[in-house]
This record gives sequence, C-alpha cells and structure tokens, in this order.
Amino acid sequence: MTDDAQVTEHVAAAAGAGVGEELASARAAQGLSIAEIAQQLKFAARQIEAMEQGRFEDLPSGTFARGMVRSYARLLKLDAEHLVGRMAARVTVPDNAEAVASIRRPIPITDDSRRVNLIYAALSVAILGVSAAVVIEWQRERSDAARLSFVPAARESQVPAEPQRYAAATPVEVNPSKLASLPGVEAAASPAPAAQEKRRIVLKFERSSWVEIRGRDGKALISQLNPAGSEQTVEGRPPFTLIIGNAQYVQLSYEDREIDLAPHVKVEVARFMLE
Repeated sequence: MTDDAQVTEHVAAAAGAGVGEELASARAAQGLSIAEIAQQLKFAARQIEAMEQGRFEDLPSGTFARGMVRSYARLLKLDAEHLVGRMAARVTVPDNAEAVASIRRPIPITDDSRRVNLIYAALSVAILGVSAAVVIEWQRERSDAARLSFVPAARESQVPAEPQRYAAATPVEVNPSKLASLPGVEAAASPAPAAQEKRRIVLKFERSSWVEIRGRDGKALISQLNPAGSEQTVEGRPPFTLIIGNAQYVQLSYEDREIDLAPHVKVEVARFMLE
C-alpha cells in the first residue's frame, strides 16, 4: 500500500469514527432494544449491530448503507445528514458509468459456452425446484409446531398397577328417569359443566424484552416492556397468543413446564400459541 493510500484510509477511518457509538448511545438513552429498532426499520438485527459498531463495510453497497444510517438517525431524532457525511468516506459508491459500460460490452459466445449455459440453466431449474419443496415443507412444520397443546398433570389418566383389584368397585350406571319414578325420590339435576380452568405462564427476563399475551377472548393479559432481571406471572384461560421480543434471553414455563422458544424465533421475535 502506497503512502497516499494509507493516508486516505486513515482519514476515512477518522471521519467515520464515533458514528456507531452515537447511534448506540441514543438508542440506549431512549430505552430501545436492537430488536425493537430492527422491527421498526424493517432491517435485520445484524445490520443494526453493524451500524452501531461502525462496520459499514458489512452493509449493502454504498448508497444503501448511507440510506440505512440516515433512516436509523432519523428514527432516533439525530442530525441524519451530519452522521451520513461523517461516515461517507468509509463507504465506497460504485461507478455507475463503468457498470453500465461493462453491461453494454459485447460478450463473445461460442458453441462450448452455449452448451455450458444450457447445463447451468437445467441445474438452476432443478435446484430451484428442490429449494421450493424444502421451503414449503419447512413452513408446514413451523405452522404445526407453532400450536402447542399441553395437558396438566392432574388430568393425566392414572393406570392402576393391578387392574383386577378394582373390578368389584366398578360403579353401576343408574338411569335417572327410572330413579325419579321411585316413590319419594327426586331426580338430581345434572351438574353444570365446570368452567375451563385458568392456566399460568411464568416469564423470566435475562435482558429487556417486549411481551404481549392475549387470552381466549382476545384481550391483552400483558403488553409491556420488561426490564432485565425481572419476572412476570400471567394467568388466564387458553388458548394464549404470545409475541416475545428479544426471545433468546427469555425463559418461559407453562403450568410448570419449560417451553423451548428457539423453534419460534424469527429475527429475535417469537410468535406462537399455547393451548
């Protein structure tokens, strides 16, 4: 590397220094998590982390990288143009004229290249077909896994170790109409069906996390940001609909049974149902 190139690189690094730290500090001051920022901007969480750590080279091409920083700064109510100007030297903008010229440049095609292109086309079609089948199957499995059904321990059937000892205790069925016809006997009213019991959900937060839980009637049982180190207990009637942000740092138990949230996490947010 020449001396001029080294000087240029040092100037660019100095110009972009502090942009990521300023974004991260403003986010923390407003009590927002990376997951919440990513959800609002529709960016990947890793892209938010790259901007806060000053790794602009990990973002898309120069024009998109500047636009992402500008959007992030505006969301945090910072001077967007000032921050973009500071990091501009760190981002290379492609030469559009050269790209257009390279596209217009004629490409010699031979018989061998035609055969190779046909082979590549056939392989591409086959790969696309397999990929589509895999994606459809994966979505079906996630849809099935998203609905969990649990039976409390108190309702599990108990199988006696020696069934023959209980043969004499088998209850005798009595027809209520015949019983009511006997003198001095009134038919007992059929017992009303018991209301569906409430279920309990317990959440423990290693880091701050937004949680929304809705019960059977669709009303929100909880909808709030929970600080790191806190714990929440929610009771209601199933089925429950859950949305958990920063889910990899949340422990959830349903009726004292640990629930693995990993299969339901997408971009740090878990969405699923408990029945």
